Amino acid sequence: MTPTNRQGTARMSQPISQVGIVGLGYVGLPLARVFCSVGHKVIGFDIDPSKISLINDGKNYLHHLGSNFVSEMVDSGRFEATNDFDRLAEPDTILICVPTPLGEHLEPDLSYVEQTTDAIAKVLRSGQLIVLESTTYPGTTRDVVLPRLEATGLRCGSDFFLAYSPEREDPGRQDYTTRTIPKLVGGINDISGRKAADLYRIAFDQVVSVSSAEVAEAAKLLENIYRAVNVALVNEVKKILIPLDIDTWEVIDAAATKPFGFQAFYPGPGLGGHCIPIDPYYLTWKAREIGLSTRFIELAGEINRGMPSYVIERTVWALGQRGKTIRDARVLVLGLAYKPDIDDVRESPSLELIEKLRGLHAQVDYHDPNVPATHRMRNYDLKMKSIELTGEALRSYDCVVVATNHSVYDPRMIADNSALVIDSRGMMREMVSDNIVQA
Repeated sequence: MTPTNRQGTARMSQPISQVGIVGLGYVGLPLARVFCSVGHKVIGFDIDPSKISLINDGKNYLHHLGSNFVSEMVDSGRFEATNDFDRLAEPDTILICVPTPLGEHLEPDLSYVEQTTDAIAKVLRSGQLIVLESTTYPGTTRDVVLPRLEATGLRCGSDFFLAYSPEREDPGRQDYTTRTIPKLVGGINDISGRKAADLYRIAFDQVVSVSSAEVAEAAKLLENIYRAVNVALVNEVKKILIPLDIDTWEVIDAAATKPFGFQAFYPGPGLGGHCIPIDPYYLTWKAREIGLSTRFIELAGEINRGMPSYVIERTVWALGQRGKTIRDARVLVLGLAYKPDIDDVRESPSLELIEKLRGLHAQVDYHDPNVPATHRMRNYDLKMKSIELTGEALRSYDCVVVATNHSVYDPRMIADNSALVIDSRGMMREMVSDNIVQA
Protein backbone atom coordinates (compact mmCIF):
# COMPACT_ATOMS: atom_id res chain seq x y z
CA MET A 1 0.00 0.00 0.00
CA THR A 2 1.27 3.43 -0.82
CA PRO A 3 1.31 6.06 1.91
CA THR A 4 -1.97 7.82 2.54
CA ASN A 5 -2.36 10.90 0.38
CA ARG A 6 -3.93 13.90 2.04
CA GLN A 7 -5.38 16.79 0.09
CA GLY A 8 -3.78 20.18 0.04
CA THR A 9 -4.34 22.19 -3.13
CA ALA A 10 -4.77 19.01 -5.14
CA ARG A 11 -8.45 19.62 -5.81
CA MET A 12 -7.91 22.90 -7.56
CA SER A 13 -4.92 21.66 -9.53
CA GLN A 14 -6.86 18.85 -11.21
CA PRO A 15 -8.82 19.43 -14.44
CA ILE A 16 -12.60 19.37 -14.09
CA SER A 17 -14.19 16.50 -16.00
CA GLN A 18 -17.65 14.98 -16.30
CA VAL A 19 -18.55 12.09 -14.00
CA GLY A 20 -21.25 9.52 -14.61
CA ILE A 21 -22.72 7.65 -11.64
CA VAL A 22 -24.81 4.54 -12.23
CA GLY A 23 -27.22 3.86 -9.37
CA LEU A 24 -28.74 6.83 -7.54
CA GLY A 25 -29.37 5.30 -4.14
CA TYR A 26 -27.74 5.44 -0.73
CA VAL A 27 -24.27 5.35 -2.33
CA GLY A 28 -24.72 7.10 -5.66
CA LEU A 29 -26.51 10.23 -4.49
CA PRO A 30 -23.94 11.21 -1.80
CA LEU A 31 -21.16 10.47 -4.30
CA ALA A 32 -22.79 12.77 -6.86
CA ARG A 33 -23.01 15.52 -4.26
CA VAL A 34 -19.29 15.28 -3.46
CA PHE A 35 -18.23 15.62 -7.09
CA CYS A 36 -20.73 18.41 -7.78
CA SER A 37 -19.42 20.33 -4.79
CA VAL A 38 -15.92 20.54 -6.30
CA GLY A 39 -17.12 21.70 -9.69
CA HIS A 40 -17.58 18.50 -11.66
CA LYS A 41 -20.53 18.05 -13.96
CA VAL A 42 -22.33 14.85 -12.94
CA ILE A 43 -24.80 12.70 -14.86
CA GLY A 44 -26.68 10.25 -12.68
CA PHE A 45 -28.07 7.07 -14.26
CA ASP A 46 -30.83 4.89 -12.85
CA ILE A 47 -33.34 2.40 -14.23
CA ASP A 48 -36.22 3.78 -12.12
CA PRO A 49 -38.04 6.53 -14.09
CA SER A 50 -39.95 7.73 -11.02
CA LYS A 51 -36.69 8.24 -9.17
CA ILE A 52 -35.24 10.16 -12.13
CA SER A 53 -38.30 12.42 -12.21
CA LEU A 54 -38.09 13.16 -8.49
CA ILE A 55 -34.39 13.98 -8.67
CA ASN A 56 -34.69 16.28 -11.67
CA ASP A 57 -37.51 18.09 -9.84
CA GLY A 58 -35.09 18.63 -6.94
CA LYS A 59 -36.94 16.30 -4.60
CA ASN A 60 -35.02 14.10 -2.20
CA TYR A 61 -36.38 10.60 -1.57
CA LEU A 62 -33.64 9.68 0.95
CA HIS A 63 -34.76 11.77 3.88
CA HIS A 64 -31.71 11.21 6.08
CA LEU A 65 -29.67 13.26 3.58
CA GLY A 66 -31.68 16.42 4.26
CA SER A 67 -34.47 18.15 2.38
CA ASN A 68 -32.17 20.33 0.24
CA PHE A 69 -29.64 17.64 -0.66
CA VAL A 70 -30.89 17.03 -4.19
CA SER A 71 -32.30 20.48 -4.98
CA GLU A 72 -28.96 22.16 -4.31
CA MET A 73 -27.25 19.83 -6.80
CA VAL A 74 -29.90 20.36 -9.45
CA ASP A 75 -29.97 24.14 -8.92
CA SER A 76 -26.19 24.29 -9.36
CA GLY A 77 -26.63 23.34 -13.01
CA ARG A 78 -23.93 20.69 -12.66
CA PHE A 79 -26.17 17.67 -12.04
CA GLU A 80 -28.86 15.85 -13.96
CA ALA A 81 -30.38 12.38 -13.80
CA THR A 82 -31.40 10.15 -16.67
CA ASN A 83 -32.43 6.61 -17.55
CA ASP A 84 -30.94 6.95 -21.04
CA PHE A 85 -27.96 4.63 -20.77
CA ASP A 86 -26.75 5.52 -24.26
CA ARG A 87 -25.49 8.70 -22.61
CA LEU A 88 -22.84 6.67 -20.80
CA ALA A 89 -20.57 7.68 -23.68
CA GLU A 90 -20.56 11.28 -22.41
CA PRO A 91 -18.77 11.09 -19.01
CA ASP A 92 -15.00 10.85 -18.74
CA THR A 93 -15.42 8.65 -15.67
CA ILE A 94 -18.20 6.18 -14.84
CA LEU A 95 -18.70 5.06 -11.24
CA ILE A 96 -20.81 1.91 -10.78
CA CYS A 97 -22.90 2.01 -7.58
CA VAL A 98 -25.51 -0.69 -8.15
CA PRO A 99 -26.82 -3.32 -5.70
CA THR A 100 -25.07 -6.65 -5.20
CA PRO A 101 -27.70 -8.74 -3.37
CA LEU A 102 -27.72 -12.42 -2.53
CA GLY A 103 -29.58 -15.12 -4.39
CA GLU A 104 -31.97 -17.63 -2.90
CA HIS A 105 -29.12 -19.84 -1.66
CA LEU A 106 -26.92 -17.00 -0.31
CA GLU A 107 -24.89 -16.90 -3.52
CA PRO A 108 -23.72 -13.59 -5.08
CA ASP A 109 -26.13 -11.97 -7.49
CA LEU A 110 -24.02 -9.83 -9.83
CA SER A 111 -26.78 -9.28 -12.37
CA TYR A 112 -26.90 -5.51 -11.77
CA VAL A 113 -23.14 -5.20 -12.15
CA GLU A 114 -23.19 -7.32 -15.32
CA GLN A 115 -26.08 -5.40 -16.87
CA THR A 116 -24.44 -2.07 -16.08
CA THR A 117 -21.11 -3.20 -17.50
CA ASP A 118 -22.80 -4.40 -20.68
CA ALA A 119 -24.53 -1.01 -21.01
CA ILE A 120 -21.17 0.74 -20.64
CA ALA A 121 -19.53 -1.60 -23.15
CA LYS A 122 -22.06 -0.63 -25.82
CA VAL A 123 -20.82 2.97 -25.80
CA LEU A 124 -17.32 2.64 -24.30
CA ARG A 125 -14.88 5.09 -25.82
CA SER A 126 -11.16 5.62 -25.62
CA GLY A 127 -9.93 7.43 -22.52
CA GLN A 128 -12.80 6.57 -20.19
CA LEU A 129 -12.16 5.51 -16.59
CA ILE A 130 -14.56 2.93 -15.12
CA VAL A 131 -14.66 2.35 -11.36
CA LEU A 132 -16.75 -0.31 -9.65
CA GLU A 133 -17.89 0.77 -6.16
CA SER A 134 -20.42 -2.00 -5.44
CA THR A 135 -19.37 -4.44 -2.73
CA THR A 136 -18.37 -7.81 -4.14
CA TYR A 137 -15.96 -10.74 -3.88
CA PRO A 138 -12.26 -10.46 -4.80
CA GLY A 139 -11.78 -10.88 -8.53
CA THR A 140 -15.08 -9.39 -9.70
CA THR A 141 -13.55 -6.32 -11.34
CA ARG A 142 -10.93 -8.37 -13.17
CA ASP A 143 -12.94 -11.50 -13.96
CA VAL A 144 -16.45 -10.13 -14.54
CA VAL A 145 -16.19 -6.46 -15.51
CA LEU A 146 -12.91 -6.44 -17.48
CA PRO A 147 -13.76 -9.18 -20.05
CA ARG A 148 -17.08 -7.50 -20.87
CA LEU A 149 -15.35 -4.19 -21.53
CA GLU A 150 -12.45 -5.68 -23.49
CA ALA A 151 -14.91 -7.60 -25.68
CA THR A 152 -15.37 -4.24 -27.41
CA GLY A 153 -11.83 -4.52 -28.77
CA LEU A 154 -10.56 -1.73 -26.53
CA ARG A 155 -7.78 -2.63 -24.08
CA CYS A 156 -7.53 -1.76 -20.41
CA GLY A 157 -4.49 0.34 -19.58
CA SER A 158 -4.15 1.84 -23.04
CA ASP A 159 -7.64 2.55 -24.40
CA PHE A 160 -9.65 2.68 -21.16
CA PHE A 161 -8.94 2.33 -17.44
CA LEU A 162 -10.58 0.17 -14.79
CA ALA A 163 -10.40 0.21 -10.98
CA TYR A 164 -12.26 -0.76 -7.83
CA SER A 165 -13.04 1.66 -4.99
CA PRO A 166 -15.46 0.35 -2.35
CA GLU A 167 -18.26 2.52 -1.08
CA ARG A 168 -18.09 3.14 2.67
CA GLU A 169 -21.39 4.90 3.29
CA ASP A 170 -23.06 4.60 6.70
CA PRO A 171 -26.51 6.24 6.42
CA GLY A 172 -27.30 8.61 9.26
CA ARG A 173 -23.75 8.85 10.58
CA GLN A 174 -22.84 12.35 11.75
CA ASP A 175 -19.13 12.16 12.62
CA TYR A 176 -18.01 11.26 9.09
CA THR A 177 -19.26 12.33 5.68
CA THR A 178 -18.76 10.88 2.21
CA ARG A 179 -15.87 13.28 1.68
CA THR A 180 -14.08 12.65 4.99
CA ILE A 181 -14.24 8.83 4.92
CA PRO A 182 -10.87 7.66 3.48
CA LYS A 183 -11.31 6.48 -0.12
CA LEU A 184 -9.72 3.13 -0.89
CA VAL A 185 -8.62 2.61 -4.51
CA GLY A 186 -7.11 -0.36 -6.37
CA GLY A 187 -6.62 -0.60 -10.13
CA ILE A 188 -6.62 -3.49 -12.59
CA ASN A 189 -3.16 -2.20 -13.51
CA ASP A 190 -0.90 0.56 -12.21
CA ILE A 191 -2.03 3.26 -14.60
CA SER A 192 -5.72 2.55 -13.88
CA GLY A 193 -5.06 2.74 -10.16
CA ARG A 194 -3.23 6.05 -10.53
CA LYS A 195 -5.94 7.59 -12.68
CA ALA A 196 -8.68 6.52 -10.26
CA ALA A 197 -6.72 7.85 -7.26
CA ASP A 198 -6.17 11.16 -9.08
CA LEU A 199 -9.90 11.45 -9.72
CA TYR A 200 -10.88 10.81 -6.11
CA ARG A 201 -8.23 13.19 -4.77
CA ILE A 202 -10.15 16.03 -6.37
CA ALA A 203 -13.18 15.38 -4.17
CA PHE A 204 -12.07 13.37 -1.11
CA ASP A 205 -9.99 14.47 1.86
CA GLN A 206 -7.95 11.27 1.91
CA VAL A 207 -7.23 8.65 -0.75
CA VAL A 208 -5.55 5.35 0.06
CA SER A 209 -4.08 3.49 -2.92
CA VAL A 210 -3.53 -0.27 -2.73
CA SER A 211 -1.72 -2.59 -5.10
CA SER A 212 -4.70 -4.10 -6.92
CA ALA A 213 -8.44 -4.15 -7.33
CA GLU A 214 -8.48 -7.50 -5.52
CA VAL A 215 -6.91 -5.99 -2.39
CA ALA A 216 -9.54 -3.23 -2.34
CA GLU A 217 -12.36 -5.74 -2.90
CA ALA A 218 -11.11 -7.99 -0.08
CA ALA A 219 -10.57 -5.05 2.29
CA LYS A 220 -14.19 -3.97 1.92
CA LEU A 221 -15.40 -7.47 2.76
CA LEU A 222 -13.07 -7.67 5.76
CA GLU A 223 -14.45 -4.40 7.12
CA ASN A 224 -17.99 -5.71 7.06
CA ILE A 225 -17.16 -9.25 8.18
CA TYR A 226 -15.39 -7.74 11.19
CA ARG A 227 -18.60 -5.98 12.16
CA ALA A 228 -20.81 -8.99 11.47
CA VAL A 229 -18.66 -11.31 13.57
CA ASN A 230 -18.49 -8.92 16.51
CA VAL A 231 -22.23 -8.26 16.44
CA ALA A 232 -22.80 -12.03 16.42
CA LEU A 233 -20.55 -12.30 19.47
CA VAL A 234 -22.53 -9.79 21.52
CA ASN A 235 -25.81 -11.28 20.29
CA GLU A 236 -24.72 -14.66 21.62
CA VAL A 237 -23.46 -13.15 24.88
CA LYS A 238 -26.82 -11.38 25.32
CA LYS A 239 -28.67 -14.69 25.09
CA ILE A 240 -26.50 -15.97 27.97
CA LEU A 241 -26.66 -12.88 30.16
CA ILE A 242 -30.43 -12.35 30.01
CA PRO A 243 -31.33 -15.56 31.91
CA LEU A 244 -28.55 -14.69 34.37
CA ASP A 245 -30.34 -11.37 34.99
CA ILE A 246 -27.27 -9.39 33.97
CA ASP A 247 -27.63 -6.18 31.95
CA THR A 248 -25.91 -6.85 28.62
CA TRP A 249 -25.50 -3.18 27.77
CA GLU A 250 -23.94 -2.40 31.13
CA VAL A 251 -21.49 -5.26 30.60
CA ILE A 252 -20.51 -3.90 27.19
CA ASP A 253 -20.10 -0.38 28.51
CA ALA A 254 -17.99 -1.68 31.37
CA ALA A 255 -15.72 -3.63 29.01
CA ALA A 256 -15.40 -0.56 26.80
CA THR A 257 -13.66 1.34 29.60
CA LYS A 258 -10.54 -0.64 28.72
CA PRO A 259 -8.53 1.74 26.52
CA PHE A 260 -7.12 -1.01 24.29
CA GLY A 261 -8.03 -4.48 23.04
CA PHE A 262 -11.79 -3.95 23.01
CA GLN A 263 -14.26 -2.17 20.74
CA ALA A 264 -17.90 -1.93 21.74
CA PHE A 265 -20.54 -3.57 19.56
CA TYR A 266 -24.17 -3.79 20.58
CA PRO A 267 -26.77 -6.56 20.16
CA GLY A 268 -30.15 -6.27 18.51
CA PRO A 269 -32.94 -8.16 16.77
CA GLY A 270 -30.73 -9.01 13.80
CA LEU A 271 -28.60 -7.26 11.21
CA GLY A 272 -29.88 -4.79 8.64
CA GLY A 273 -28.66 -2.57 5.85
CA HIS A 274 -27.33 -3.60 2.48
CA CYS A 275 -23.80 -4.46 3.66
CA ILE A 276 -23.43 -6.34 6.92
CA PRO A 277 -26.09 -9.06 6.44
CA ILE A 278 -24.94 -9.72 2.86
CA ASP A 279 -21.25 -9.05 2.30
CA PRO A 280 -19.78 -11.91 4.38
CA TYR A 281 -21.46 -14.41 2.07
CA TYR A 282 -19.59 -13.00 -0.91
CA LEU A 283 -16.36 -14.18 0.67
CA THR A 284 -17.75 -17.53 1.81
CA TRP A 285 -18.93 -18.17 -1.75
CA LYS A 286 -15.52 -17.30 -3.14
CA ALA A 287 -13.87 -19.56 -0.56
CA ARG A 288 -16.02 -22.51 -1.61
CA GLU A 289 -15.03 -21.86 -5.21
CA ILE A 290 -11.41 -22.58 -4.27
CA GLY A 291 -12.29 -25.51 -2.00
CA LEU A 292 -12.08 -23.78 1.39
CA SER A 293 -14.62 -23.47 4.20
CA THR A 294 -15.38 -20.38 6.29
CA ARG A 295 -16.79 -21.85 9.47
CA PHE A 296 -16.22 -18.77 11.61
CA ILE A 297 -17.89 -16.36 9.18
CA GLU A 298 -20.79 -18.70 8.52
CA LEU A 299 -21.37 -19.28 12.24
CA ALA A 300 -21.59 -15.53 12.77
CA GLY A 301 -24.12 -15.34 9.95
CA GLU A 302 -26.14 -18.16 11.49
CA ILE A 303 -26.27 -16.39 14.86
CA ASN A 304 -27.26 -13.04 13.38
CA ARG A 305 -29.89 -14.53 11.07
CA GLY A 306 -31.38 -16.34 14.05
CA MET A 307 -31.95 -13.20 16.14
CA PRO A 308 -35.45 -12.36 14.80
CA SER A 309 -36.57 -15.87 15.77
CA TYR A 310 -35.02 -15.37 19.22
CA VAL A 311 -36.99 -12.15 19.69
CA ILE A 312 -40.18 -13.97 18.65
CA GLU A 313 -39.43 -16.76 21.13
CA ARG A 314 -39.03 -14.23 23.93
CA THR A 315 -42.26 -12.54 22.88
CA VAL A 316 -44.22 -15.81 22.88
CA TRP A 317 -42.74 -16.73 26.28
CA ALA A 318 -43.52 -13.33 27.84
CA LEU A 319 -47.09 -13.38 26.59
CA GLY A 320 -47.46 -16.91 27.95
CA GLN A 321 -46.26 -15.75 31.37
CA ARG A 322 -49.23 -13.37 31.31
CA GLY A 323 -51.73 -16.01 30.27
CA LYS A 324 -51.87 -14.95 26.62
CA THR A 325 -51.04 -16.71 23.39
CA ILE A 326 -49.40 -15.20 20.33
CA ARG A 327 -52.33 -16.26 18.15
CA ASP A 328 -54.61 -13.24 17.65
CA ALA A 329 -52.44 -11.16 20.01
CA ARG A 330 -52.22 -7.49 19.02
CA VAL A 331 -48.53 -6.68 18.57
CA LEU A 332 -46.94 -3.33 17.75
CA VAL A 333 -43.43 -3.29 16.29
CA LEU A 334 -41.57 -0.06 17.07
CA GLY A 335 -39.17 0.85 14.29
CA LEU A 336 -39.02 -0.42 10.72
CA ALA A 337 -35.63 1.08 9.74
CA TYR A 338 -32.63 -1.13 10.38
CA LYS A 339 -30.99 1.41 12.71
CA PRO A 340 -32.01 4.58 14.58
CA ASP A 341 -33.00 7.89 13.00
CA ILE A 342 -32.89 6.93 9.31
CA ASP A 343 -35.49 5.76 6.80
CA ASP A 344 -33.46 2.86 5.38
CA VAL A 345 -35.33 -0.44 5.65
CA ARG A 346 -33.02 -2.56 3.46
CA GLU A 347 -32.63 -6.02 5.03
CA SER A 348 -34.16 -4.66 8.25
CA PRO A 349 -34.85 -7.39 10.83
CA SER A 350 -38.14 -5.61 11.57
CA LEU A 351 -39.48 -6.90 8.27
CA GLU A 352 -38.76 -10.48 9.25
CA LEU A 353 -40.18 -9.91 12.73
CA ILE A 354 -43.46 -8.74 11.21
CA GLU A 355 -43.66 -11.66 8.79
CA LYS A 356 -42.90 -14.19 11.53
CA LEU A 357 -45.50 -12.66 13.84
CA ARG A 358 -48.05 -12.76 11.07
CA GLY A 359 -47.11 -16.38 10.44
CA LEU A 360 -48.07 -17.09 14.06
CA HIS A 361 -51.43 -15.39 13.42
CA ALA A 362 -50.70 -12.31 15.50
CA GLN A 363 -52.31 -9.02 14.49
CA VAL A 364 -49.34 -6.78 13.74
CA ASP A 365 -48.92 -3.03 13.27
CA TYR A 366 -45.80 -0.90 13.21
CA HIS A 367 -44.70 2.62 13.98
CA ASP A 368 -41.70 4.38 12.50
CA PRO A 369 -41.36 8.19 12.43
CA ASN A 370 -39.27 8.02 9.26
CA VAL A 371 -41.13 5.32 7.32
CA PRO A 372 -44.78 6.32 6.88
CA ALA A 373 -45.58 3.32 4.68
CA THR A 374 -43.91 0.17 3.40
CA HIS A 375 -43.10 -0.39 -0.27
CA ARG A 376 -42.48 -3.44 -2.39
CA MET A 377 -38.98 -4.81 -1.85
CA ARG A 378 -36.96 -7.72 -3.17
CA ASN A 379 -38.20 -10.14 -0.50
CA TYR A 380 -41.08 -8.30 1.17
CA ASP A 381 -44.31 -6.53 0.34
CA LEU A 382 -45.98 -5.91 3.69
CA LYS A 383 -48.55 -3.34 2.50
CA MET A 384 -48.59 -1.52 5.84
CA LYS A 385 -48.76 2.05 7.11
CA SER A 386 -47.23 3.42 10.28
CA ILE A 387 -49.74 4.03 13.06
CA GLU A 388 -49.84 7.20 15.13
CA LEU A 389 -47.91 6.58 18.34
CA THR A 390 -50.01 7.75 21.28
CA GLY A 391 -50.64 6.50 24.78
CA GLU A 392 -54.13 5.43 23.75
CA ALA A 393 -52.76 3.48 20.81
CA LEU A 394 -50.14 1.74 22.95
CA ARG A 395 -52.79 0.66 25.47
CA SER A 396 -54.67 -1.17 22.71
CA TYR A 397 -51.85 -3.70 22.15
CA ASP A 398 -51.06 -6.87 24.05
CA CYS A 399 -47.37 -6.41 23.34
CA VAL A 400 -44.95 -3.79 22.02
CA VAL A 401 -41.69 -4.99 20.44
CA VAL A 402 -38.85 -2.44 20.35
CA ALA A 403 -37.01 -3.25 17.11
CA THR A 404 -35.34 0.12 16.43
CA ASN A 405 -34.38 2.61 19.14
CA HIS A 406 -35.21 5.86 17.34
CA SER A 407 -34.19 8.88 19.43
CA VAL A 408 -37.72 10.33 19.27
CA TYR A 409 -39.10 7.42 21.27
CA ASP A 410 -39.90 8.23 24.90
CA PRO A 411 -39.16 5.09 26.93
CA ARG A 412 -41.16 6.31 29.94
CA MET A 413 -44.27 7.06 27.87
CA ILE A 414 -43.98 3.68 26.13
CA ALA A 415 -43.52 1.76 29.39
CA ASP A 416 -46.32 3.58 31.18
CA ASN A 417 -48.86 2.87 28.44
CA SER A 418 -47.90 -0.64 27.36
CA ALA A 419 -49.11 -3.92 28.86
CA LEU A 420 -45.86 -5.61 27.81
CA VAL A 421 -42.66 -4.33 26.17
CA ILE A 422 -40.17 -6.67 24.49
CA ASP A 423 -36.96 -4.66 24.27
CA SER A 424 -34.42 -5.99 21.76
CA ARG A 425 -32.32 -2.79 21.68
CA GLY A 426 -31.72 -1.93 25.32
CA MET A 427 -33.84 1.20 24.94
CA MET A 428 -35.63 0.56 28.24
CA ARG A 429 -32.52 -0.57 30.15
CA GLU A 430 -32.61 2.33 32.63
CA MET A 431 -36.12 1.40 33.70
CA VAL A 432 -37.13 -1.31 36.14
CA SER A 433 -40.66 -2.53 35.52
CA ASP A 434 -42.46 -5.86 35.50
CA ASN A 435 -43.85 -5.15 32.03
CA ILE A 436 -40.42 -4.81 30.38
CA VAL A 437 -38.73 -7.95 29.03
CA GLN A 438 -35.28 -7.93 27.43
CA ALA A 439 -34.83 -9.87 24.21
